[in-house]
Amino acid sequence: QVQLVESGGGLVLPGGSLRLSCAASGRTFSSYAAGWFRQAPGKQRELLAAIGASGVRVYYADSVKGRLTISRDNAKNTVYLQMNSLKPEDTAVYYCAADSRVPEWVRPGRNYDYWGQGTQVTVSS
Repeated sequence: QVQLVESGGGLVLPGGSLRLSCAASGRTFSSYAAGWFRQAPGKQRELLAAIGASGVRVYYADSVKGRLTISRDNAKNTVYLQMNSLKPEDTAVYYCAADSRVPEWVRPGRNYDYWGQGTQVTVSS
């Protein structure tokens, strides 16, 4: 069992940056793949980025490539999402997710068993 808690969301001006954190409970988080998703009102949840258990393999959605960076610190049981050059259309609730099956698989379509409660990101002037 893993519990995930996101933090770092908030209100930011267009062009600004935020770093989201996802803190995980449990001593085996280093065996879990992790992903960051977002869901805007009236839209489907979308995968933004994923990272394998070791931190070597990463995936980014084309829509955010170049602006977002996913990373993890397994010693701290934490996954991060650095977001730069934020746009109003980035406004959404951001969720992290984790799963221990096939821990280096980061491509879209994989399942995640564990989810955080989400953190709101609002990009507005």
